[in-house]
Amino acid sequence: MTYPTVYDVIVIGAGHAGCEAAHAAARMGCHTLLLTMQLDTIAQMSCNPAIGGLGKSNLVREVDALGGLMGFVADHTGIQFRMLNTSKGPAVQALRAQTDRHAYSRMMKRCLETTPRLDLKQGMATALLTDAHGVTGVVCAGDVAFTARAVVVTTGTFLHGMLHIGTLMLPGGRGGEPPAVGLSDSLRALGLQLGRLKTGTPPRLDARTIDFTRMRAQAGDPEPAAFSFQHRVPPALALMPQVACHITHTSAQTKDIIERNLSRAPLYTGQIQGVGPRYCPSIEDKIKRFADKDTHLVFIEPEGCATNEVYPNGHNEK
Repeated sequence: MTYPTVYDVIVIGAGHAGCEAAHAAARMGCHTLLLTMQLDTIAQMSCNPAIGGLGKSNLVREVDALGGLMGFVADHTGIQFRMLNTSKGPAVQALRAQTDRHAYSRMMKRCLETTPRLDLKQGMATALLTDAHGVTGVVCAGDVAFTARAVVVTTGTFLHGMLHIGTLMLPGGRGGEPPAVGLSDSLRALGLQLGRLKTGTPPRLDARTIDFTRMRAQAGDPEPAAFSFQHRVPPALALMPQVACHITHTSAQTKDIIERNLSRAPLYTGQIQGVGPRYCPSIEDKIKRFADKDTHLVFIEPEGCATNEVYPNGHNEK
C-alpha cells in the first residue's frame, strides 16, 4: 500500500453531513481530506432538491451560525423561497427553499475546492486502518491508503446499501451507484453493530407530460428571507429564475389501486427490514395508516431550471 500523506482528519462521504464536517475541520486548522466515490456528485440532492422546511430550517441556520455552508449555498441556488405556516405563530414557521439540484452541487463543490487545508479525492473507502490506540486511516480500492489522526464516517445510504424497486432488489447506495460493502465489513469486524435505515424516493416525472392547469400553483414569497446570516435577501433572486411549485392530490381511484396491491409492496411483504423516517411516510403507508382519507396531497416540485424533471413530493414509494 502507498501512504501519500498524513491528514489530521479524513471524512468519508460527501453528502450534506460530509461536506459540512470537512469544511468545519479545515476551518479549524486541520489538514483535511474529503473522500468520495464520485467528485461530480458532491452534495447531490438524491431526494427532493429542497433545503429547510418544518423541523429542518432551524438546523440549517444553526449550521450557518457555526460557519457552515448549507444555508449559504441554498441562498445562491434557490429557485423558490417560501416561509411555511405563516398563518400560525412564529414558533412553528419555517423557511423552505426549492433549489436547483445541479447548481447546488456545483456551488458546494466549488466552495470546498477553494477552502484552505481541504483536499478532495475520488475513491471508494474499503476499510479503516487501526492500531491498538484506535483508527489511523482509510484504505481505498486499489490498495491506496491515507493515514489520519481522526476519521469521520458520513456514508449516508451507501453502507451495504440495498435498492428496492417494487419486488426487485439491487445492491446500491443510490440509483446507478454501488454500495460500500468493504467499509461495512470493516466496521463490523471492529465490533460495531450495523443497522439499516429506510428511505424512499419516487420516480421523477417529465414536466412535458403534466397538465399544470389542473393544479394549484404555489409561488414563492415576493420578499423572501434568507437562510444565511450573511445575507439580507437570498442572492438567488438575482442569479436564478424563480419558479412556482404546484399542488395536486391523489384520488379515490389511486387509493383503490394501492390497496389492491399492498400485498406486492415491499414495505408490507417483509422485503424491507429498515426503520423509515417518522415524518416522511410512503404513499402506501399513508393509505394504510390514514384509511379514512380518500385523497392525499402531492406537491409537484421542479428539479432545476435546465431540466424537465419534476419531483412528486408526498408520493414517496417504498
